[in-house]
Amino acid sequence: MGRKNPPRRQTGNRPLASSYLRIIAGQWRGRKLEFIPEEGLRPTPDRVRETLFNWIQTAVPGAQCLDLFSGSGALGLEALSRDAGSATFIDLNSTTTRKLQDNLHLLKCQNADVIQADVVQWLNSRQTDLEPRYDLVFMDPPFRKGLVAPCCELLEQRNMLSANALIYVETESELGDPGVPAGWQELRQKKAGQVTYRLYSREG
Repeated sequence: MGRKNPPRRQTGNRPLASSYLRIIAGQWRGRKLEFIPEEGLRPTPDRVRETLFNWIQTAVPGAQCLDLFSGSGALGLEALSRDAGSATFIDLNSTTTRKLQDNLHLLKCQNADVIQADVVQWLNSRQTDLEPRYDLVFMDPPFRKGLVAPCCELLEQRNMLSANALIYVETESELGDPGVPAGWQELRQKKAGQVTYRLYSREG
């Protein structure tokens, strides 16, 4: 989940209030999970998630998933609920990753990993041909940071995608073409407010 909204300020020493995301479908359908809205973080809205998972529904069961800039983990959690084989969540924020780990424990989920790391640095550190290959990638970086193109390129350089992987990318609408690798075909595109979200297929 990218950090799209302005930060919500604390009042005195009072901590930020919790917020909740709802799993839409699958084994955890209707479950509400707490997350801490650090730095304006919010989950991808239900309506957008529902559209995305309608697009990819046949690809989710058994898929190895990578949730980059995972934030609350809404996308990876939704995939796990719908019988994805595994999910790896990457986010830099320690509070966010701790809460995501708590939620996975609450759900008794044993096929997920949460890694606190800078996404670009983590991708750059992967060893080509020695890493797991992912079937589904969710990418929702902070806006206006120029992160989409380098992350997509690193996924290719490090050979981290399966032959026909699907890659979901969320960006600010004014960005236009996010600059994905030449071998990726855009399958779907839609706008929701100031957000544009796209689904790509990697031509293996």
